[in-house]
Amino acid sequence: MMNNAFHLGIVIAGSFLWCQGVAAENLPLTENVPISEFQNRTEDTKPYDFDAPPQGMFRSIALAEDFEERLGFQRTHEIMPVKPTERFSADVPAIFIVFSLHQHYQGFKVFGRCTPEEVAGAAPRTIVSEDAMHIALEDDSGYLKLSAPQGGWMPGRYKVEIHVGEQINETSLMGTMRFTIVTSRKQPD
Repeated sequence: MMNNAFHLGIVIAGSFLWCQGVAAENLPLTENVPISEFQNRTEDTKPYDFDAPPQGMFRSIALAEDFEERLGFQRTHEIMPVKPTERFSADVPAIFIVFSLHQHYQGFKVFGRCTPEEVAGAAPRTIVSEDAMHIALEDDSGYLKLSAPQGGWMPGRYKVEIHVGEQINETSLMGTMRFTIVTSRKQPD
């Protein structure tokens, strides 16, 4: 009895292997095609622009004159921009970068580092204002406050690098925001 079962098992296994061999023989062979033709094609990928506003983990990001905190529908604190703009008067005490985030699975920091880009009399790579905010696991929005430099904002164009991580380094840059400072409008007495 055991002998018949053993023979039956060998016949079934042999049939299975023969069927797989026949199926493998019927597969068409392909010539040696370079990987670049079917994997990681350059026409299918769009390079990430680090000189544009950050994308990816940021659902939205905006420059604003201020922010307000609202209670969201899930009873979370949502930070919303007030008077979003990219043009500010020279007497503004601070510029806010308000952002909302996609879901994330750990805490991290968001950094903003402001330098003059086209400002008369200012060195282009000098940091004039910076801020950082720790984002906890439950946070889905936040803001950075760029306080006016000592002596106030000088008219011109400024650039803010947005970094994400635990510290600023060569791999933490996510994108760049830009704003313009215009001369203050004096109110008549």
